[in-house]
Amino acid sequence: MTDGTAGTAGTTGGGRLRWGRGTLGFSFFAQGAAFALLVTRIPAIQDQYGISDALLPVFLAAVPVLAGAGSVGTEQLVKRVRPSRVLRWSQPVVLLALLGVGAGDSLVEVAVALAAFGLAVGALDASMNMLGVSLQRAYGRSIMLGFHAAYSLGGIVGASLAWGGAHWDLTLFVSYLPVVCVLLPLCLVASRWYVDGRAAGGEEAAREQEQGGGVVFKMLLPLCLVMSFAYIGDSTVSNWSAKYLQDVLGSSEQLSTVPYNVYMVMTLVGRAVGDVGVRRFGAVAVVRFGSVVAAGGFGVVAVAPGAWVGMLGFTLLGLGLCVIVPQTFAAAGRLFPKASDAAVARLNIFNYVGFLVGSPLVGALGDAWSYRGAMLVPMVLVLMTLVYAPSFRERGDRYGGGHERPRAIDVGPGGSGV
Repeated sequence: MTDGTAGTAGTTGGGRLRWGRGTLGFSFFAQGAAFALLVTRIPAIQDQYGISDALLPVFLAAVPVLAGAGSVGTEQLVKRVRPSRVLRWSQPVVLLALLGVGAGDSLVEVAVALAAFGLAVGALDASMNMLGVSLQRAYGRSIMLGFHAAYSLGGIVGASLAWGGAHWDLTLFVSYLPVVCVLLPLCLVASRWYVDGRAAGGEEAAREQEQGGGVVFKMLLPLCLVMSFAYIGDSTVSNWSAKYLQDVLGSSEQLSTVPYNVYMVMTLVGRAVGDVGVRRFGAVAVVRFGSVVAAGGFGVVAVAPGAWVGMLGFTLLGLGLCVIVPQTFAAAGRLFPKASDAAVARLNIFNYVGFLVGSPLVGALGDAWSYRGAMLVPMVLVLMTLVYAPSFRERGDRYGGGHERPRAIDVGPGGSGV
């Protein structure tokens, strides 16, 4: 494996950026597929290892907790190792850990595999978004939503493959093996063309990252809260949409599986076109729009008289929530241009905070009060994003339309590699 210069030395600076953007997009895609293959087969994992209902929440909570630890560790690691290298080696660990989840037959084995998966996912998520932020800075226009669109597409593909494995009654190992065998070598090959802060921003930008000082948490806190609110909303959909449609709105078991698929498709659609919206109207307007649409979706779900109206609510949720997370990472990079890697790593922790809080919160409120009422809580939290929307302001670097900057960097053939 090269350091990133092989295969790019003869290209122009723009060509290198395009290769970097394409290969990073593939990394997002692979991660979306791997994560979907894990979470959509949780019942099968529980059956294979004989994990009790009482013990299952412990295993499920351990993954995001360890992922948070992996993100914290990545903040320290990238002070000495480029984010591209962290991504290059954490992604294979995630894929191999996924295969390990399907290969074992004891609680110890699945615990080790899930621990490796969680730690590597934290490093992977943090480093992917670090590279995305630095590439967006080099492009001088919004491209972060496109990366997360690739993640959504991977999630749809992974969930579809998981459905096929369940439909044909394949073992977890047999379901996971061909996916890992395809994705692992492709990710390793693609990693040759990753472009991180040194190549995307030049040596001066790299020195700024190294010498830029610390992240002021008080300034980052509004974005951390927004990230948590968004993932509380997302985890509500992923964990409760099927149960809500079936138990509250009286749908069939088959129909109850549809809302999450609709939600994922709408996240893909919204993210695929979202960068155009940011370039035209600015990040603040797009985040505000997404927050209002998502809150409206929760409101529709809460008052829906039947399954099809509830489906409309989950459709709105996908379209609204999808823009918030990518723009939150981008805003952190703009807020701390000299310490964007550290800002992204810390912000990424609140991804897992929201994931941990969301599902138990809605479940507890649903049991103690009602599931319709429980849907109002993530609605209010998402609406609170409007209060923090000014934190997404571009601060003179507005992207798009007549405001778009030319590419800030010319990475020539002699520029440093990844």
